[in-house]
Amino acid sequence: QVQLVESGGGLVQAGGSLRLSCAASGHTFNIDAMGWFRQAPGKEREFVAAISWNGITHYADSVKGRFTISRDNAKNTVTLRMNSLKPEDTAVYYCAAAPAITYYTSQYHSWGQGTQVTVSS
Repeated sequence: QVQLVESGGGLVQAGGSLRLSCAASGHTFNIDAMGWFRQAPGKEREFVAAISWNGITHYADSVKGRFTISRDNAKNTVTLRMNSLKPEDTAVYYCAAAPAITYYTSQYHSWGQGTQVTVSS
């Protein structure tokens, strides 16, 4: 079992920045990739970014150039740095773990409980 805990959410004005962190614990040996997803009220959960164990990254088009994902394998943590935030970035952000880097929600086997990000205009 893998436990994931997100932190760093909050309320910011448009154009501001936040850094989200996710700490993994438990049986982390099988984690090859970690990703971030988000879900706004009434919307489906969507892919934001992912990173493999060796640093390969993928981003949703909506966040390219604004968000940066990074991973510290020694500490079993993943970070999402969010810059130039927009009101449409408002959502609950979830970190997740998968056996390989992927865009698809169904491929992730472990999920955190989420952290709220609210961007005011």
